[in-house]
Amino acid sequence: MPYAFASKRIRAYGLAPTILTESGPMNLIPVHDPEDPRLAGYRDIREKDLVGRQGRFIAEGKVVLRTMLQARRFEVESALILDSRLAGVGDILSGIPDHLPVYVAGRPVLDRVAGFPMHRGVLAIGRRRQAETPASLLAALPPRALVVVLVAIANHDNVGAVFRNAAAFGADAVLLDGLSCDPLYRKAIRVSVGAALKVPFATSETADALADALSEAGFGIVALSPSGGGDIRSVSRPDRVALFLGSEGDGLPPQLLSRLQSARIAMAPGFDSLNVAAASAIALHRLADL
Repeated sequence: MPYAFASKRIRAYGLAPTILTESGPMNLIPVHDPEDPRLAGYRDIREKDLVGRQGRFIAEGKVVLRTMLQARRFEVESALILDSRLAGVGDILSGIPDHLPVYVAGRPVLDRVAGFPMHRGVLAIGRRRQAETPASLLAALPPRALVVVLVAIANHDNVGAVFRNAAAFGADAVLLDGLSCDPLYRKAIRVSVGAALKVPFATSETADALADALSEAGFGIVALSPSGGGDIRSVSRPDRVALFLGSEGDGLPPQLLSRLQSARIAMAPGFDSLNVAAASAIALHRLADL
């Protein structure tokens, strides 16, 4: 792309001069056809999310894109930006390597491609560089560490909210069993406000396997349950601690609870249920080093 031509294109879209890097302008590519094959990865993202396709996923929104560019565990393949949002994200886009395409489209094209109105107007396709195992992730944690474990939490909003809480209260990692939803699902990333790209995570087929890995790594385990043996405020935190959270309704499996130390959150008489995201915030605040 000739430098002068690209510079005119950038000015036409209202970008600040700082969008130009030392090696030349970024690769801005206007797109006017919603059927353009280069946008195939962004098409109908509500119906066919990219999770599970060679580790690729959709990131949505300015904050999430910034977080993904800063996270070493992920790389950006391309971005798709609403033309009216370019000026507002120029500082973020300047962090994208020059060889990666940044597609620019008007509102009708972007909404047609995505399959619904894209109010944020900022999308990117990311790829996870290498998936970690629970054992390798735990081995890399510091001597004093806090880990969150999700068991059969399949709701994307809840998983995203728990990751957001994990980041807010300084958790070092999140582990998930095979029944929990992928944190890289677009909606989970969005609800987490990018925390799913910031907090390291790993998955295992069963919750029992996660409990075994944590025990071998020297972690004390606290299983949060309405029927827990004591209030979370009375838990004496060890240096390495893992907080197990189960799905709403069923909670943690009885056979898992039977092998773990359990705790509950005290509530008003006649009511014993909190949203798992709210419960995670309370328990993490109690266990966090703040």
